[in-house]
Amino acid sequence: MTEVIPHWLDKQADLSPDKTAIETSDGEELTFQQLRDKSRSLAKKMAASGVQEGNHVALLAANSSDMAAAIHALSYLGAVAVLLNVRLSAAELAYQLNDAEVSCLLYDDGHTELALSAVDQADCPDFRSFREIIEQTETTVALQEELVLNKLFTIIYTSGTTGFPKGVEHTYGNHWWSAVSSALNLGLSKNDKWLASLPLFHVGGLSLLVKSVVYGMPVYLMKKFDIDLAHRAIISENVTIVSVVAVMLERLINKLAGGRYPDSFRCMLLGGGPAPEPLLEKARLHEIPVFQTYGMTETSSQIVTLSPDYALSKLGSAGKPLVPAQLKIMLEGNPAPDGTVGEIVVKGPMVTKGYYKNDSANDKSFHDGWLATGDLGKLDEDGFLYVMDRRKDLIISGGENIYPAEIESVLAGMDGVKEAGVIGREDDQWGQVPVVFIVASHTDLTKEKVFDYCRERLAKFKVPKHVYFIAELPRNASNKLVRHKLVDLLGEYES
Repeated sequence: MTEVIPHWLDKQADLSPDKTAIETSDGEELTFQQLRDKSRSLAKKMAASGVQEGNHVALLAANSSDMAAAIHALSYLGAVAVLLNVRLSAAELAYQLNDAEVSCLLYDDGHTELALSAVDQADCPDFRSFREIIEQTETTVALQEELVLNKLFTIIYTSGTTGFPKGVEHTYGNHWWSAVSSALNLGLSKNDKWLASLPLFHVGGLSLLVKSVVYGMPVYLMKKFDIDLAHRAIISENVTIVSVVAVMLERLINKLAGGRYPDSFRCMLLGGGPAPEPLLEKARLHEIPVFQTYGMTETSSQIVTLSPDYALSKLGSAGKPLVPAQLKIMLEGNPAPDGTVGEIVVKGPMVTKGYYKNDSANDKSFHDGWLATGDLGKLDEDGFLYVMDRRKDLIISGGENIYPAEIESVLAGMDGVKEAGVIGREDDQWGQVPVVFIVASHTDLTKEKVFDYCRERLAKFKVPKHVYFIAELPRNASNKLVRHKLVDLLGEYES
């Protein structure tokens, strides 16, 4: 039986028409009634521009009420939103446009040049700015009054271990269960206001947009993380919950400068990879409630979260699976004993049904409804998860995932590069940054040429921060790169 619910924005506009839905750091404020009207109007204008039910429509934009309304508008049309990372290069975006079979790209004024460059390299037949859509005359079109929970709503790309990104499919049901599961863990307060500084094109940011309409909760939307604005929002704008990564938390604690947050502040929800215990201890000294989470794009945001009851006694743990979710640790095909590190495997209604048109990745990652995450963790005797490391070779820089193979794949096409090996180096500001070891095929190759080549083809955060030229890369008997030896070599270079 197909499960349907009333359109969540229509429902919230009916229940709480005058309650604030979105409040921006620029001073803009929209009630649920206003957000619904804006989104429905935008849907009719999109339809006048040719967007139809089932179309894959890409959005390339920074956080704004227009971006939020565009996502809701696509749900009213029954179209699929393909959310693009504005930090990617045009070549990377072009790949995603083609892979997701996007029929139309919508972009904001701040990303016009990037959008046009991406479209020029892709097969996307139509592209328009938000401004063009807003100025369009509405057409008469039947808008969706119900949401079918097993219907595809969004596609968000995640880096692939082979260097090719994978389009993670999210249904309305995935997003619905993610929101409900979070509320069952954190609870709901009539005074809640969630600060959203994570990009809406990331699943962590998008999840807050869904939570807002499901809970009837205002979201304080920032264009991007700004330490002064975020601090002020907590101190004087009645923000009660903030989603952060470790770098953001560190900066907020430093900004607090020994002070205290208001009693109404409920928690920092910490994601983006394991947090160092010294940082968690520092937060505890400042009486900041921090709840670690574990999640990924494939799980529609968090799937494991530490509950408030255990914030201090289980410091460093990501917690237990949310109510409808399951988790196990697998080692060599069998469940691992408590305390033993193995692969984290998860299951639940918030877990994606698969990667868009990628049978090989689906066959590798999904087994009997369980998702093999590729991440390492262990369970203690009480069933609490401790994430030991992200995917084996993953570099996490400021909350962004970087796969070495992706950078190596780009460098493989550069004249003068015979081989390249990438690893992460610890960094005080970003947690980690990528560095590359190169075996050159001729002496004309310079570090600056490598930097320039990467800047043209990779997002800024993926460009290696250091280049080291070596005679050969360390490899094992199977000719596979031995990255831990590069880590040792890095230590020698920097000692």
